[in-house]
Amino acid sequence: MAGLRLGPLLRYVDGSSATVWAETGRPGAVEVRCADGTGGRAETFQIAGHHYALVRVTGLTPGTATPYEVFLDDSRVWPLPDDPSPAFPPSVIATPGPGDRVRVAFGSCRWASPPTGEPDPVGPDALDALARRIAADPAGERPDVLLLLGDQVYADETSDATRSWLAARRDLDDPPGSQVADYEEYTHLYYESWLDPQVRWLLSTVPTCMIFDDHDVIDDWNTSASWVEDMRATSWWRERVLSGLMSYWVHQHLGNLSPAELEADPLYAAVRESPDGTDALRAFAAGAEADATAVRWSYRRDFGRVRLLMVDSRAARVLEEGGRSMLDPSEAAWLREQALDRRGSYDHLLIGTSLPWLLPHLVHDVEAWSSVLCRGDKGPRWARLGERLRRGADLEHWAAFPESFDRLAELIAEAGTGPEAPATVCVLSGDVHHAYVAEPDWPGRAAPDARVVQLTCSPVHNSIPPSIRLGFRFGWSAAARGLGRVFARHGGLGRPAVGWRRTGGPWFGNQLMTLSAHGRSAVLRLEHARQEESGARLTTVTETRLSG
Repeated sequence: MAGLRLGPLLRYVDGSSATVWAETGRPGAVEVRCADGTGGRAETFQIAGHHYALVRVTGLTPGTATPYEVFLDDSRVWPLPDDPSPAFPPSVIATPGPGDRVRVAFGSCRWASPPTGEPDPVGPDALDALARRIAADPAGERPDVLLLLGDQVYADETSDATRSWLAARRDLDDPPGSQVADYEEYTHLYYESWLDPQVRWLLSTVPTCMIFDDHDVIDDWNTSASWVEDMRATSWWRERVLSGLMSYWVHQHLGNLSPAELEADPLYAAVRESPDGTDALRAFAAGAEADATAVRWSYRRDFGRVRLLMVDSRAARVLEEGGRSMLDPSEAAWLREQALDRRGSYDHLLIGTSLPWLLPHLVHDVEAWSSVLCRGDKGPRWARLGERLRRGADLEHWAAFPESFDRLAELIAEAGTGPEAPATVCVLSGDVHHAYVAEPDWPGRAAPDARVVQLTCSPVHNSIPPSIRLGFRFGWSAAARGLGRVFARHGGLGRPAVGWRRTGGPWFGNQLMTLSAHGRSAVLRLEHARQEESGARLTTVTETRLSG
């Protein structure tokens, strides 16, 4: 295709500027033209034979919604020129105004929807349903930002259509089989996911922030040092992980950054200045894979008086037994600095981490117990059992890094206490294929002034087998809590820094949460995607006032 291959995606937006990401079928100049005469222009850069552009649009008016079009070398490529009856209204860039309400929608874990007209074995896609609602009432309520909290693509769980495409490229009897192997195959995953008509339009008109989780690379990515050692011993892992990081940088990470951060990024400059940026990006990915401290995938965004700290809880880990940490020291220092910076300047602190901080008590205790076994406290036989259990049962959340769990609790309490404390501190997560609200308490000390909540929402579009429903319903029960203490006592574990209780859920289904903040008030809404004759629709399951 000589025009627009993928996108446009509306990414960073502030009161007067925005960035729009696109992939084109050939090199050229990509231009965004807004209905009010503003716009921006950028030359494409090349990675592995693909051409991309990130266009900065400037001069926008705060508090307005401006329709835009995209041109490649002065030929219009968006809206799609070959679509005689567009199903959606024009894409717009909506800029925040001073004092506006801020709506943050979030979720994780999205399998690509099947082609239009084919049955969907896992039910309606929550993003499709969100797109339909916004398209039906363009002037009505819409998120100011959509947070995609991991597993945007599934490199290790490919669809039937993708497996057929892979089989035409190579022998699937050779590793990694029907999983993706290289950069080109990663691009196919993004096409499959983001060319869905409803999702494509949604991403063109609602700003997005993204972070990876394990399936963006492979299930259980960076579970342990021995896991990494085993993967590096295979013939295919290096190409897989480098391609995963390269494609993530291009498709997701670049759009997370502000214009100032982009200007200061030496890799972005090198890639744009080179006729082919593949080698520079590959060297960067190799450095990131070898040394977690070489790159920071985490980032901060401020939406009026709502601060988002999106935390990398996958690639920033320290995995050596005896010194395991969810975040390396530099990353942990960054998180602390951003959380405590000018505390009085925000009313709501959002900490985005793909993996939940507060889990069902049984799951938490088993994960903490496994960390003790793997460390060798009970001897080598128990250590081997612990590692098998850790990998087999996906025991690699914050609870599997007990010191990191406690440090996050301490930071949240510090950020949420005192005369400059925000009204809420919300930990936003996904991963566990159900939704719930949990609230901590701090035994032996005064609770923070802010209301602290763990808000977990997944999946956006994925399977929820009966084992997950039964397992998590039991995991939240009083009986499971007692069983968890048995594991904790065997491991010699003391009480964690906080206790907690579930105050909402568990809810199962394809779903989205939306946090609506205005001043110091905050309201949480959970919606499920339902299939109706007219298409997918979001229906409210619960709405709760968190503050104000």
